[in-house]
Amino acid sequence: MTAGGGEGQPTPPPTAPPPTAAPVVAGPRHRRGLVVAVAAAAVALDQLTKAWAVAALGDGPVALLGGARLALAYNRGAAFGLGGDLVPVLAVGALAVVGILALRGDATADVGVALALGGVLGGALGNLTDRLARGPGLLDGAVVDFVDLRWWPVFNLADVAITVGTIALVLLGLRGERSPRPFPPEA
Repeated sequence: MTAGGGEGQPTPPPTAPPPTAAPVVAGPRHRRGLVVAVAAAAVALDQLTKAWAVAALGDGPVALLGGARLALAYNRGAAFGLGGDLVPVLAVGALAVVGILALRGDATADVGVALALGGVLGGALGNLTDRLARGPGLLDGAVVDFVDLRWWPVFNLADVAITVGTIALVLLGLRGERSPRPFPPEA
């Protein structure tokens, strides 16, 4: 009996593995779903806290530690109450830029970038919701602010999401590209 099977049958020679082609590196994985999830969470938290602020802070501010307080304020201007006439243009422009970045596949390949874009998009949508829902005309409403540090303009969670997301995008941009290129370089 031979080692390969039945009696009298020779053992087949070992086969060499087939020659392999050059490895194909897949393109970057798009994380648009992560951008949308973070944006949705930011909008939900922002709108819930603003509803709470309108209901709970109408009678006056609530003191916190170190002189900070929760104080209801309505902001009809742009950032820090400035640029009132430019609010519609700034709001639409900011959403367009973030939307384009989020929809571009390469912009959402990095988890950190996707998280940061989601924060900026969610914050912009949270404040845009106020502009649409709290005013007589299109983008004419006031944004609800309620976190008052007493040494900085009053702000809300949408502002925090925009600020943290923007800082993260800058820091991620400064670190340079760390992921491999999607395709091998040409010779």
